[in-house]
Amino acid sequence: MAVAVVGGETTGTGVLTRGTARKRRLPRLRVDRIDAIVAVGYLVSAVVVLSGQWRNTQSGYLIKSGQDQTMWEWFFAVTAHSVAHLENPLGTNLQNFPAGVNMMANTAMFGVGVPLTPITLLFGPTVTFVLVLTLGLATTALAWYWLFSRELVESRTAAGIGGLFCGFAPAMISHANAHPNFVVLLLLPIMAGLLIRMARRAVARGADRRRHIRDAAVLGFLVALQIALGEEPLLIFALSFALFAAVYYLHTPRLGLRVLRGIAPPVLLAGVIALVLTAIPLWWQFFGPQSYRSIDHGPMGNDLKAITQFPSESLGGIFSPGQYVAINETEQNAYFGWPLLLVLAAAIVLLRRERVVRAAGVVIVVFGVLSLGAVAMFGKRDTGIELPWRWAEHVPLLNTVLESRLTMAAIPAIAAILALATQRAIGWWRESPVDWRPLAWFGALLFALTPLIPTVLPVVQRPATPAFFADGTVRDYVDDGSVVLIPPPRPMDAGALRWQAAADFEFPLAGGYFVGPTGTQKKGIYGPELRPTTALLVQALETGKVPPITDEARAQIRDDLNFWRADVLVLPPISNSDTLRTTVTQLLGFGPKPVDGVWVWDVRALR
Repeated sequence: MAVAVVGGETTGTGVLTRGTARKRRLPRLRVDRIDAIVAVGYLVSAVVVLSGQWRNTQSGYLIKSGQDQTMWEWFFAVTAHSVAHLENPLGTNLQNFPAGVNMMANTAMFGVGVPLTPITLLFGPTVTFVLVLTLGLATTALAWYWLFSRELVESRTAAGIGGLFCGFAPAMISHANAHPNFVVLLLLPIMAGLLIRMARRAVARGADRRRHIRDAAVLGFLVALQIALGEEPLLIFALSFALFAAVYYLHTPRLGLRVLRGIAPPVLLAGVIALVLTAIPLWWQFFGPQSYRSIDHGPMGNDLKAITQFPSESLGGIFSPGQYVAINETEQNAYFGWPLLLVLAAAIVLLRRERVVRAAGVVIVVFGVLSLGAVAMFGKRDTGIELPWRWAEHVPLLNTVLESRLTMAAIPAIAAILALATQRAIGWWRESPVDWRPLAWFGALLFALTPLIPTVLPVVQRPATPAFFADGTVRDYVDDGSVVLIPPPRPMDAGALRWQAAADFEFPLAGGYFVGPTGTQKKGIYGPELRPTTALLVQALETGKVPPITDEARAQIRDDLNFWRADVLVLPPISNSDTLRTTVTQLLGFGPKPVDGVWVWDVRALR
């Protein structure tokens, strides 16, 4: 995600030169009225997008998040619980009891979860969740605007358009349903700006050793903080920034080598500092309890139609919906729309002499192709065309990335081109108010961006927490073991995680929604390894029929209860609850009793 001027030298109207950047060094630290207006505009836009959730933080639920909102709220809640009780937040056995969950391997976002602990404890995890999403959209847009206005274009209007696209692009809105780690991206443009200034000083040979150390310390801290927010966005940013820089200096290799020699020492030192700051969390993530080596997502590339269609949560998606080809509602990582692609192509031709535009164009194409996965799909049909990702997916770290997310590297690259084209149009207008080209450009910009205007993310009412958990009755049935829901929580139904948080984590849960290891190869999977009893109960839930209960099944539930160290089995009011009650009763040989809106089997005597 690299889009700004590297090294301070470029051509074309409106792009800041090294000398101009020096003159504007002091204003960079001052927020003026225009900056404040832009910031407020971004914040209001983010609040509007998430207004449905803001209106109901008690029981509202972003329906298109699937089970992810429940998972993220649990992450924030359990982090606050760990901080408040002075417990290790890197791992917990409150879920997936007794093995537990490696929180560092589950993108728990300690970078916001820990400092927002008071908010979570006072107002609940839903408020934290929607607050992080809202501030993520607004601050990501603002950070890119800041970078564009200080390093790329002179016009605040042009920078504002670029920042707006970065913060509210289709992929950002899609992830705002459920994935705060792909919404809180403000540190990436800050790192880009720092690297640009380091490159500029390398060209001017104006940085001394003390300055190198200071730059390295700041960059190392930013990288460490981004690791605490999300490692996958950092990896995509690093790869795209490196590609951008390589293409930017392609025609001036000597200058590029000078920059590389100048910034290599502080960048390497920054890497060491970041590793020192994150050594314990990273060790825990890769080698600690419940760590895993890799995760096999299966084919997760963008369909070719996803590049040109409009996102579902947009004006274009309302009036001109296309074939549904997304992985799911939270992974609409491209969906740029054919009008924007046409306007973008015209802008690249218009600004083809700009080194920034050429480099940004390469980033768009390369990461766009990589995002298609190993084999090109068109309308969910296999074209048989093999693509470069088939080799890249075998590279360590890259094999954990959902390839469709690679198009997010194109977002700031597209924004930079739009900003530069807008700067050029404003320059034409200043030269001649009757010039038709500025009007044509702004008309084209409206044509491209209007269909992508996001709509309010839809929210539904979620069921109330059963009184058995909300009133704390569950404490009477738990000693040192776990609560086993019927059936245990899993990635397809993680509602019990919210009930646990509502009961202030007074008990651990068997099962859950997380990523953990399986088998001797420690390959990552979503949720726990499926126990035989879980499979039997899910079968009863889905079919509505009591499965055959054999002596083997009765013996297996005893083994599973011992594995879970179960104190109590709880059947909440769900579909096919009569079938489930009969199934468990036949398995255990005794019936439950109704307690505060649920059915309870006290199994402490069986262990």
